[in-house]
Amino acid sequence: MTWTLLIALPLAALVALFAVRPLRRAVITRPLFAAYRRMLPQMSQTEKEALDAGSVWWEGELFHGRPDWNKLLAYPQPKLTPEEQSFLDNETEELCRLSDDWVSSHYDHDLSPEAWKCLKEKGFLGMIIPKQYGGVGFSAYAHSQVVTKLSTRCAATAVSVMVPNSLGPAELLLHYGTEEQKNHYLPRLAKGLDIPCFALTSPWAGSDAASIPDQGIVCRGMWQGKEVVGMRVTWDKRYITLAPIATVVGLAFRLFDPEHLLGDVDDIGITCALVPANHPGVETGRRHFPLNAAWHNGPTRGKDVFMPLEFIIGGPKMAGQGWRMLMECLAAGRSISLPASNTGMQKLTVRTVGGYARVRNQFKTAIGKFEGIQEPLARLGGNLYLCDAARTMTAGAIDLGEKPSVVSAIVKYHVTERARQSVNDGMDILGGKGICLGPSNFLGRAYQQVPVAITVEGANILTRSLIIFGQGAIRCHPYVMAEMQAAQTNDLAAFDKALFAHIGHTVGNGLRALVTGLTGSHFVGVPANVAPETRRYYQQLTRFSSAFAFLADISMLVMGGDLKRKEKLSARMGDILSLMYLSSAVLKRYEAEGRQQADAPLMHWAIWDSMFKAQNAFEGVVSNFPSKFVSTLLRRTIFPLGRPYVVPSDKLGGQVADLLIAPSATRDRLTADMYIPRDEQDPVGVIELALEATLAAEPIHAKVRAAQKDGRIDGRSAQEIESQALAHGVVSSAEHALLVRARELTGEVIKVDDFPFDLGLQRSEPKPAQHRAAA
Repeated sequence: MTWTLLIALPLAALVALFAVRPLRRAVITRPLFAAYRRMLPQMSQTEKEALDAGSVWWEGELFHGRPDWNKLLAYPQPKLTPEEQSFLDNETEELCRLSDDWVSSHYDHDLSPEAWKCLKEKGFLGMIIPKQYGGVGFSAYAHSQVVTKLSTRCAATAVSVMVPNSLGPAELLLHYGTEEQKNHYLPRLAKGLDIPCFALTSPWAGSDAASIPDQGIVCRGMWQGKEVVGMRVTWDKRYITLAPIATVVGLAFRLFDPEHLLGDVDDIGITCALVPANHPGVETGRRHFPLNAAWHNGPTRGKDVFMPLEFIIGGPKMAGQGWRMLMECLAAGRSISLPASNTGMQKLTVRTVGGYARVRNQFKTAIGKFEGIQEPLARLGGNLYLCDAARTMTAGAIDLGEKPSVVSAIVKYHVTERARQSVNDGMDILGGKGICLGPSNFLGRAYQQVPVAITVEGANILTRSLIIFGQGAIRCHPYVMAEMQAAQTNDLAAFDKALFAHIGHTVGNGLRALVTGLTGSHFVGVPANVAPETRRYYQQLTRFSSAFAFLADISMLVMGGDLKRKEKLSARMGDILSLMYLSSAVLKRYEAEGRQQADAPLMHWAIWDSMFKAQNAFEGVVSNFPSKFVSTLLRRTIFPLGRPYVVPSDKLGGQVADLLIAPSATRDRLTADMYIPRDEQDPVGVIELALEATLAAEPIHAKVRAAQKDGRIDGRSAQEIESQALAHGVVSSAEHALLVRARELTGEVIKVDDFPFDLGLQRSEPKPAQHRAAA
């Protein structure tokens, strides 16, 4: 009895300590609450607004540790309306035909007049503007599809369409503009009567955009013959796309009110205004030249430019709300523009380089059949399948009304990085063909300009190191935001509730990670209706999700506010979250497209590559954890039996490569909606024709080689061999014609361009004949 009491009484006291809330709050929560408030890092107003902006979507499920796969599979697959599909098939096709990357970048440094006329008159500048204002009112997915297709043809065209439909005046006006502003500007923007730009970046505030030094002072001044309360604004902006031709400038600056004409606050905050480019004092600078790109980009400046308060987007009541406006709109724009343009770039690379690898022979073998070439080809195919899946799923989220700020950072970073890898791989395969610029080079300009996508809308180093996990740890975690809000409002009861739910969440995920690690996740439940060949991926992703959630909580517990400064660890944590999101998109795509068995190698490669990289990111965090004891504990919990994933196998890579070098339904799905002209004078079109002719000629070449072996043919050059084969009856006249056509088309594919000794600096050489109509 005594021993029973000795055991029971402490247990009862312990249970009472945790179960009786007033007692728990007094003994446990209150001291922890005080410590938490002391260790909570200081957060600026702009950081708070960035965290509050946008919404949490599928990434929240991954952060929770037990993703609901039925929810993922239930998200509707984006589809174009008949009107949107017609626009993609007709107007977009026509704009592609009128565009020429080489002529734009080498000769004109601009789009052709015909292309500008088309994109203005056909509604390309008003894709996000509702029909009631004269726009076409397309879905986010349609917007993404159009930009993707244009990017397979000409970067300058894609950017010129992309920017007005992304973060800028139209987007801000739609959400925050006054009715007067909407009625005036939106119809003009939709029809191209006004060309917009948005000026945020300054020489002294690039990635740290919230620290812009550009300022406005509330004061009195003359406007339209009357003295009014307005702003005297000074700014110096650079890297502003379309600024050299813009007629209306979106401008971000910090507004001050030293005379308290608007209220009792001196520093009102970041404010967004819409200023006509011909307004007195507005100075449009000369053009920048970003890596030979032909789209317009340049500085805009102004010193003590007086403008009325009505220039503020949303009117005077929106003064100081600019950073919140930008953050809320950035999630949508960044989810569409750069993922779309860089997926288009990958489609161009896959289609052309895959075809080139089949028609280009070395050592009497198509280079695409060499294992050394198959390795980068596999990356090209797998990365495109993954990026297009992520692009589509994310655009679909926008159409569902989401503004997923963390997801927008994920797709911006990973799609642009994989596009860079793809273009580099394509250039390696092309060899000398790739490094000689000219009208026959279909990839050189993409290679030059891919760093632009890496840099804009949040430089990739910043996005990976600070934003993805930095925002995700607070926005996506089920309890951290509630704890922070409770601490900021000094609400002990709310903190107590969130804290103990958080503790249960952490313990549960730790146990789940350990058990699924010990059992290889074989007993994890997944939806019954998923493809059998993907079942293990759902199970492993659930395991990784639990391990990630546990690792995130332990990291925040051990490092606290210092985690914000542990950028390498934060970057790797962001990688894990990102790669789980990308893998989810791949699985979603595979189901949505009807489980195409011919496409399965692409799906398998993308998943294995992502999971292997996520596994390495886990190892990178654990190995560099500041506490060796905790590091050992984490490793034993997350990988109790070792790491399950290896790189995609060579056999799987070979299967993916084979899909890229021959016409098939899979190849067409992978590069769907790409602009492919049937034109021998076009560098992309001639590859398609040469590939068809090469495959048709392959059995004929086999007969010729057999005749060479038995001595009936002894010619040296290709022409001699073909003529002898015809003369000796080895091939028919029709077969001989096919051999000649395949050889001539291949010659067009592999040729490179040459120029006058001055490289055409005097512009004495004419534009290429095949491009004159478009120029």
